[in-house]
Amino acid sequence: MRERRSLRRAPPTRSPKRKFIIYSEGKNTEPDYFRAVQRDLLGALVDLDMIDAAGVPMTIAERACERASSMKRSRGRKSSFEEGDQVWAVFDCDEHPKVPEALERCRTSDVKAAFSNPCFEVWLILHFDDFDRPDDRHQVQAALAKVCEGYDPKGKKSADFSKLMPKVGDAEVRAKRQLACRESEGQPPRRPFTTVFNLTNALREAHLAYKG
Repeated sequence: MRERRSLRRAPPTRSPKRKFIIYSEGKNTEPDYFRAVQRDLLGALVDLDMIDAAGVPMTIAERACERASSMKRSRGRKSSFEEGDQVWAVFDCDEHPKVPEALERCRTSDVKAAFSNPCFEVWLILHFDDFDRPDDRHQVQAALAKVCEGYDPKGKKSADFSKLMPKVGDAEVRAKRQLACRESEGQPPRRPFTTVFNLTNALREAHLAYKG
């Protein structure tokens, strides 16, 4: 007697494809950087939904939290391929009001924050070298212009970030070391520091999980 084939679907052989929804403060720098990450490091294995120029930190936090809440409410109707989606808020300290409140708003919701003090350019500098000077935003941007070809702090504030992609791992190591140093100096940590490495690491892990 021939055995009947099971009609049950075989279990998936890889993790579901992940989607990252990223609300960013910047109109050019951050979106251009993360699009380079998607193009050169992730390919089609991770979806990236960039919402740029999303406002000041508190506005970004609120918009991101609203998106996360909406996703959570509808998750029961979603497939397993959407359960691993993540919402991120990417913003700077700069001279913005209510930054601690924005971070707390994210912390108490399903939103992850990638925060830089004083600005996102700290993260970009770490692709090239350690950086521990307590400079302001303008000084940090000027320092980046010296090491990142094509970056103009008085212009579009962007560059060919694809050249930075081979250095992302090094930047993560430096950023973790930088943050540990700031935290050892006191709380809240003074500038400069960034937690963008948490986002790039999460993107890479999602890529590897799906690829595997």
